Amino acid sequence: MNPTPDKRKALGRGLETLLPAARGTQAHIPGSPVSGAAIPTGPAQAAAGMVCDIPVELIDRNPYQTRTHFDETALQELAESIQVSGVIQPVTVRAIEGRFQLITGERRWLASQRAGKATVPAIVRQLSNQQAMEITIIENLQREDLNPVEQARAYERLAREFGLTQEQMAQRTGKDRSSVANFLRLLKLPADVLSLVESSQLSFGHAKALMTVDSPEAMLRLARRAAQQSTSVRQLEAAVAQLMHPAPHAPKPERVVDPNVREAEQQLQRALGLRVQIEDKGGKGRITLEYKTLEDFDRVLEMLGSTL
Repeated sequence: MNPTPDKRKALGRGLETLLPAARGTQAHIPGSPVSGAAIPTGPAQAAAGMVCDIPVELIDRNPYQTRTHFDETALQELAESIQVSGVIQPVTVRAIEGRFQLITGERRWLASQRAGKATVPAIVRQLSNQQAMEITIIENLQREDLNPVEQARAYERLAREFGLTQEQMAQRTGKDRSSVANFLRLLKLPADVLSLVESSQLSFGHAKALMTVDSPEAMLRLARRAAQQSTSVRQLEAAVAQLMHPAPHAPKPERVVDPNVREAEQQLQRALGLRVQIEDKGGKGRITLEYKTLEDFDRVLEMLGSTL
């Protein structure tokens, strides 16, 4: 769908311009225990802007929902609040074959069920599949509690389903174009790394640091270690930089040996058939014998023992 300039401008200002607050009176869906006037029949009349009490069992989840994780603690807190004060802001739905499909407000709908509510206040809108999908995705992207992977998949879906450019997506969601680009790059990470980000074991900052690693195996190894050790983003960036641009090893300083000591080393090496190193420190020192096999070790012991 290619939105008109007016619609693009509206999306840039926020979803309230697409789904304005209702100014009508509260209506009642037949089958709801809440008393009130019956809702006008037909989708066109239902979409006129009334707030309706709709039975929660008549509402289906949004098939275009990009959120896959809901914070259980926050959801329970919302349910407890709804038990006391009810749902303050209506959800938005559309009528489909005698039932209703959520557009916005899935957390309020889920929390209402936990709170034991039979109905939930809702605004019924007439929307096409494309409109429903676009509104759902943009509404989610304007939230702050989506995890980075959910946001990345939402941007990817906007590009795939509607052919939007990164600049257009940035305008509609109020984000920087560079942020949109980074989210889309996130989806290029290996699936195991994405799982660590999606489960909040790694942050978006960690993911951006890993994007520069060209080896999937090395990337996964760094990601798992960062998750296990609770590595900060700065520490991970340093580890990635060390991997990509390792510091050259300083050359080992050349050993300076007195000519007399060197001669003694060579004599012992010829006699024992082993590498010998003598460290002389002004009359005191150490003689080191290096053997490569147990046979060499046994041979040297035998030679030393025969001289005792």
